[in-house]
Amino acid sequence: MLQEFTLNRGRAIINFTSKYCDNRQKVLSSYAFHRVVETFFFKLKKDNQIVYDYFIKDFKTDENLTLSYIEVLKLLSVCELEELLQVNNKYADFFKDKNLFIELTELLYNFWRRMERVTVVHNNRMGNGLQNVRFIQANQLLNELILSIYRRTRDTVNGHGTHVYRQTIAGANAGLMLYDIPWDCPVEYKGLANIPFIDSVVITPPYITYTKKNTRDGIFEEHFSNPINNLILNEDDWFLYPAMVGNLLSFVYFHKDFMCHGLGLANLFELAKGENFINKKPDLIYVFGYPDGVEEKRTFYYKDTKNDIIVGYANYTDEIDYFGYMKKMLLTLHNVKQMEKGNLPIHGAMVNIALKNGKEANIIIMGDSGAGKSESLEAFRTLNEKYIRHMRVIFDDMGYLQFEEDGTIKGYGTEIGAFVRTDDLDPMYAFEQLDRGIYTNPDRVNARVTIPISSYETISKGYSVDYMLYANNYADSEKKISLFENVEDAIPVFEAGSRKAKGTTTEVGLVKSYFANPFGPVQEQEKAAVLVRQFFHGLANAGIKIGEMHTSLAIDGQSKEGPRLAAEELFSMINK
Repeated sequence: MLQEFTLNRGRAIINFTSKYCDNRQKVLSSYAFHRVVETFFFKLKKDNQIVYDYFIKDFKTDENLTLSYIEVLKLLSVCELEELLQVNNKYADFFKDKNLFIELTELLYNFWRRMERVTVVHNNRMGNGLQNVRFIQANQLLNELILSIYRRTRDTVNGHGTHVYRQTIAGANAGLMLYDIPWDCPVEYKGLANIPFIDSVVITPPYITYTKKNTRDGIFEEHFSNPINNLILNEDDWFLYPAMVGNLLSFVYFHKDFMCHGLGLANLFELAKGENFINKKPDLIYVFGYPDGVEEKRTFYYKDTKNDIIVGYANYTDEIDYFGYMKKMLLTLHNVKQMEKGNLPIHGAMVNIALKNGKEANIIIMGDSGAGKSESLEAFRTLNEKYIRHMRVIFDDMGYLQFEEDGTIKGYGTEIGAFVRTDDLDPMYAFEQLDRGIYTNPDRVNARVTIPISSYETISKGYSVDYMLYANNYADSEKKISLFENVEDAIPVFEAGSRKAKGTTTEVGLVKSYFANPFGPVQEQEKAAVLVRQFFHGLANAGIKIGEMHTSLAIDGQSKEGPRLAAEELFSMINK
């Protein structure tokens, strides 16, 4: 990133490499501060006409008001109000009503804090860890400087000090350390080679973001020409997050205007280490937010058989401004690749549960969005004290089954975190995540939080399967767990993928999706059907219990009670 500062779509990016301010005067004199104040007055003109009109009548133009206000803040940072007025009386108009000046300063401070604020350091080569420490310290100093400017201004104008201090985050919400790292770049992708890798991420939670969309629509179709062939990305506008999606290396290129989605990756997918990608070729490449001049949403994937890479693409539109488009495309690419390897993608949740009586079980609950996967895990969590000694989440949304060399079947995860609806979490648990969660549209329908829940070592270990259950959210059944006696009866139920839509996508009513997985198996149905039969017969031959779990999630009044009752019945079954 070459630019000193960018501000767009309510997101500010500060480039410490280009310019770092280590005192108040440098902050107040910076281009970044001028840009923020300028944007603030533009917004004030629309949103708070009374305050704006009071000051603009004396300073005539927005430019003069901006420059004069910044100059006043500089003077107040080094002298008292009376001294300021003696030095230059032309600023006296600001203080005809001191309370209104304080209100103006509060409005600016809150305007700044409502932004998403990210700092960046770009190094030529990877360091030994000391750079990370200094980067964290630099972010802490920025926070202290912004707070001190705000407090000094308020106290000086008021004529007395503050007695109640709120240590809010006034600096950056997050920070990125970038490095130039060589990788095995095919000639078709040379235009991506100049984008630096994210090596370290610093997040100061709670990180709260608002996006243009809060649901995802449709599926990702296969494209038959490479959308990023000979594409050239501008270093000023793009970031590269190297992610481990399951056991697959993925290079995720995201536009700076979708920074919140790039940061969300840090809570969801393991950040690959340098040894994973230096001089290596990725399994997956995803370009997210490319401005191709097309207004309608374009989201698709392409199989680059020549280079053995699955490519994902999403163009720059407001329609993709939802984390689901970042997460689900990556999982689609992963699933297509895993099916090529002969593995079966599972859209669902898998947990390893050790009960207090000493028994242990590995459970897969399969189902499409809103079927009750995450809700069932939440029910397990709330019943923890009563039944469970220990619970490991292998995957919360997507995983895959693999035949091992000895013929056994094991389950593996793709994500170290979860992207879940806050309404479906126990309120206490949701509040407990404030210190590490990334919250999206928290006051809207389908409010979400992205939280880390497992280690990469846990999801990569591989666990045998004891229960394979389909999450049925629409049928009201007194018996919550029902097992199939014949695997041929089970396969059609799992393949039908029936569920009642619950508002996480734009679908409504009872809908179906092949194998409850529109992220690969729907698009590659012929290949998936062969794998489904191979793996389900393998599970049945190994004596694995296959059945339905009636979560009742879409039945009025049972969204909390249904998953809990199903979990209790499942625990009773394991105890036998």
